[in-house]
Amino acid sequence: MPLMEKEHYTIEDIYALPEGERAELIDGQMYMMSPPGRRHQWLSTYLLTEISLYIRSKKGTCEVYAAPFGVFLKNEKGEDDYLEPDIVVVCDLDKLDEKGCHGAPDWVIEIVSPSSKKRDYLKKTAIYMEQGVREYWIVDPMREVTVVYKREEEGFPVIYKFGESVKAGIYEELEITIK
Repeated sequence: MPLMEKEHYTIEDIYALPEGERAELIDGQMYMMSPPGRRHQWLSTYLLTEISLYIRSKKGTCEVYAAPFGVFLKNEKGEDDYLEPDIVVVCDLDKLDEKGCHGAPDWVIEIVSPSSKKRDYLKKTAIYMEQGVREYWIVDPMREVTVVYKREEEGFPVIYKFGESVKAGIYEELEITIK
């Protein structure tokens, strides 16, 4: 749910948040983020580890980051949107600086929590696909599914049940099974 104290927020408002408070900025609306739960953190750690180990084993140059890690994307008005996906894989290292990723990451994973469900499934899917994210996974522990969007396969997502192997689109040999 967006914070409604102001009509329009900017990236400066994100930087002005008190230490420890997290929010996302989408089309001038600020969405406060609640701390993740244990299952969310377990899934994030598991996925981050699997992806990191794969990249390292292949001597890959892509880098993987876990939240809180900022992704800056320009919206239709030319303003910065600011997102903090749970996991981000970036292969074009020129997009990175100390503040985060400026432009579309190659792969984004969001782990759904009750407070972010609508935003992850609707708003962020549209943003990530429009901005050029090659692959977007929505890991939904409540439904025990992973929803996979691949930019090169425009159209409907593929839905995998937990326990099924999910093949990563940006890496030919990487498959991850979420149990």
